[in-house]
Amino acid sequence: MPTDWTVRAITRAMLPVLLVLTVVELGSGLVLGAFEDRLLRSPSLLVLVPVTIGTAGNLGSILAARLSTAFHLGTLSFDPRDDELAGNAIATVALAVTLFPVIGLGAWALAGLVDEPTLSAWTVLTVALSAGVTLAVLAVGVTLVATYAAYRLSLDPDDVVIPVVTNVCDVLGVVVLFAAVLVFA
Repeated sequence: MPTDWTVRAITRAMLPVLLVLTVVELGSGLVLGAFEDRLLRSPSLLVLVPVTIGTAGNLGSILAARLSTAFHLGTLSFDPRDDELAGNAIATVALAVTLFPVIGLGAWALAGLVDEPTLSAWTVLTVALSAGVTLAVLAVGVTLVATYAAYRLSLDPDDVVIPVVTNVCDVLGVVVLFAAVLVFA
């Protein structure tokens, strides 16, 4: 764990991470641009994009904060049989299962206020739920890997994990959402 909180030490630890994450975000924009026509034809999907990627990042960030706290308390175990680790992962997925149907129906209703819906409420709900649960599982994996990497590299997970999780979930959010659109819409 770093004890040197100088600008130089913080820059040395974070600059490489931030540079890599910038490139990752560019990938997200490219994927989003490739689906621009589809988004403009279905306003409810357009509404889903920022909410889906934001919620996935938030779920990962909540888990990252919990793991970081456990790390600082010395109670974090990367053993898959650890009840606290498994409980936090299950809670993250359970939150997704409860949140994403509301997000899907809300996106459909909001788009319906602006324009006549091109997709049924059931389709938007299915896209949102399937993308959301998939993203939650991926966010758990990304969070565990990022936290473990921070631990192994002697970096403070408070500084590294949340930026990594939110940026990776942005890219995964776009990819997973459009995979769900291709399958269900």
